[in-house]
Amino acid sequence: MSFNVTVEPSGHTFTTERGESILEAADRQGVSLPYGCRNGACGSCASILVSGTVIYLDGDEELVCDKPEDYCLTCQAIPSSDITIRAHEVEDEEDEEIRTLVCSVEQMDKLSHDVMRVYLRLPENERLKYLAGQYLDFILEDGRRRAFSIANAPHDDELIELHIRHVPGGEFTDYVFDQMQVGNEQKIAAPMGGFFLREDSKRPMVFMAGGTGFAPLKAVIEHCFYIADRRPIHLYWGVRSKQDLYLGTLAEAWARAHPHLSFTPVLSEPDADWQGERGFVHEAVLRDHPDMSPFDLYMSGPPVMIFSARDAFVEAGLDANRMYSDVFEWAQDNPNK
Repeated sequence: MSFNVTVEPSGHTFTTERGESILEAADRQGVSLPYGCRNGACGSCASILVSGTVIYLDGDEELVCDKPEDYCLTCQAIPSSDITIRAHEVEDEEDEEIRTLVCSVEQMDKLSHDVMRVYLRLPENERLKYLAGQYLDFILEDGRRRAFSIANAPHDDELIELHIRHVPGGEFTDYVFDQMQVGNEQKIAAPMGGFFLREDSKRPMVFMAGGTGFAPLKAVIEHCFYIADRRPIHLYWGVRSKQDLYLGTLAEAWARAHPHLSFTPVLSEPDADWQGERGFVHEAVLRDHPDMSPFDLYMSGPPVMIFSARDAFVEAGLDANRMYSDVFEWAQDNPNK
């Protein structure tokens, strides 16, 4: 049985087939709703349920959501009636085909004790068309996937740059750090995600990274340089200790070379001699910018950072529709992601 979905405020409508999520149906019919991980972990697809009923499948159980003004995760929610949702549609995203390619590992650089930079070379005569900020999936032999943000801008696409943090006991990152070698072949699917620069905006920008969340912001910033976007950029990078600023010298070089960019590293567990910002990275942003209403915000990092920051920034005046996030620690053993 099919149901109708109406999106406010655009008025766009589409239909869902039996068992199909809102996001799957929207993608199929050319309606660009925001999303990130596609498995319900990151929250990037959250939209307001204005009317109607949706269900979530939890194993063999169905969880029903029918309260008006509740949030629903469009990547997981399956309509069980005609519904209306309120969502900020992605109008600027180019319609890029997701491609599956077999790449080779071109270069590996250990940037810190737990971050490896991996360069992938695409097949001969192939180029990957993507937007700065998007990510790719590694497709494992058993069909599971692991997602990593692309760290280089599209104009510099001879190689694909990735920043991979080692999670001890994590099957894929253990492989990267212990077994992956130059010349290995890796199957990928790309491009993925709705995190990218909104080029039509004239507002100053705050970029906030946590850990290897620096990777997609690096791509976006380098894209800004390439297109001569001279809007003010305030870059904040939150990590535990100074050694975790694995490309800190690069960010410092940006700030020296580009007067419209400032760089503020923020350490949560600094040494006693650290003279810079301390604590949570979003709190450092708010100390510098207690009124967030003038800005566009781009943030990338672990869920705990993103979710704790969202409400604080809205309370500081930021329009939630100008808050763009890439939550990068969502990867699960999900063959359907």
